[in-house]
Amino acid sequence: MSTIYLDHAASSWPKPPEVLKAMMSALEHDAANPGRGSHKMAVRASRILFEGRKQLAKLFGVRNPNDIVYALNTTMALNLAILGYVKEGDHILCTSVEHNSVRRPLEHVKRTRQAQLTYVNTDNRGQLLIDEVKQAIQPNTSLIVISHSSNLLGSILPIAEIGQLCAEHGIKLLVDAAQTAGTVQIDVNQLGIHMLAFPGHKALLGPQGTGGLYIHPELQLDPLLYGGTGSQSEAIEQPLVRPDRYEAGTQNTAGIAGLVEGVKWIQQQGVSAIYEHEWKLTQAMMEGLSTIEGVKLLGPAIGEPRTGLVSFTLANTDSSEIAFILDQSFDIAVRAGYHCTPLAHETADTLHNGAVRASVGCFTTETEVKQFVQAMKEIAKHLT
Repeated sequence: MSTIYLDHAASSWPKPPEVLKAMMSALEHDAANPGRGSHKMAVRASRILFEGRKQLAKLFGVRNPNDIVYALNTTMALNLAILGYVKEGDHILCTSVEHNSVRRPLEHVKRTRQAQLTYVNTDNRGQLLIDEVKQAIQPNTSLIVISHSSNLLGSILPIAEIGQLCAEHGIKLLVDAAQTAGTVQIDVNQLGIHMLAFPGHKALLGPQGTGGLYIHPELQLDPLLYGGTGSQSEAIEQPLVRPDRYEAGTQNTAGIAGLVEGVKWIQQQGVSAIYEHEWKLTQAMMEGLSTIEGVKLLGPAIGEPRTGLVSFTLANTDSSEIAFILDQSFDIAVRAGYHCTPLAHETADTLHNGAVRASVGCFTTETEVKQFVQAMKEIAKHLT
C-alpha cells in the first residue's frame, strides 16, 4: 500500500516530473555560480534565476521581476520584511491566527526596537472582521502583517479590504502567503500588497529550500544578510540595486530550476482550477468526518471558502496519538500538535490537546480522502 499523503500544508508531495528533471539538469549542466562569472555555465545559471523571477512575477501580478527576492523559505522572507522595515517605536498590527514565523520576529522587534504590537482577534473559526482592524489602527501604525490563510483553520482573510484600508491610512501591508501561493489567486497590485512572503516547497510545487519575498518598488528594506553579491564588489556597503541588495551569497540554482517548473505547471493547470479541486476534496473530507461521533471540525463551516486543509479534534484524545495510528496502521501522513501556531490554537481553544490537520494537494484523489475518513471511523471506535 502506498502512502496517502495528507500533509501538503507543510510541504507538497509528490512534485511534477518536470520539477525533478529540471533540478537534475541544472546539477548536471548548469551548476556554476550564478552572477559570479561570464562563462557559459555561469550565464546559464543566472538565466535560471531570472526565469524564476519572471514566472513568479507573472503568477503574482508583479510588474518588475527584479522586485522578487529569493529566500530559503517563507520564514526567512518574513524575517527580511519585518526586520528590514520596522523602525524604533513603530506600531504593527497582526492577527490572532498568525504563525510563529510572523509572531516571533514581531515579538523580537517589540523587545529590541520598542515597537508596539497589537493582535487583532478573529472569531474561533479564524474569520476576521475589517472593523476590528480599523479600530486597532493608531497614528504610528506603520505595518499590518497578516496571514492570507490560517495554517490551522484554513480560513481566508480579507486581504483586499485590508489593502484598501492600508492605502487610506498610509500603512504598508505584508502578507504571509504560505498557505495560498499557488492555490489562491494573488495580484499584489489589485490587493494593495507591499510585501508578499511565499514558500516554494508547498503549493508552488518546488523543492524545500526555495521561496521568496516580493518587495514593492518604492519600498527600501535593510538587508537581512550582508556579503558577496557578484555585483559592485568594490563597494564596502551592500549594493542598492535589486535583487542583489537582498541576496548575499550563492543562490540555490538547482532548487530554483525546480521551482520554475512547478510554477509553470501551476499556471498551465490554472490557480482557480487547483483551488476548486482542493475545495471539493476538503468538503468531502469534512462531510465524512462530521458523521464521526466525537469529532469537532475547526475553521469555516462546510460550504464556506477555505484553503485545502481540515483540522479537527477527537473527544478525549491527544492529536499526536491519532496521527501516530494513522501513520503506523494505515500509512496515512497527517500533521498533529500545534502547527507552529499557538496563537491560532488559543483562538480555536485547542491548546490542551492540539489538533489533527489533514491537508490536500493538487494530486490528492477522492479515493484517498474516502480512505482517510474510513480510517478515522475505525480509530474513533477504538479510542472513544
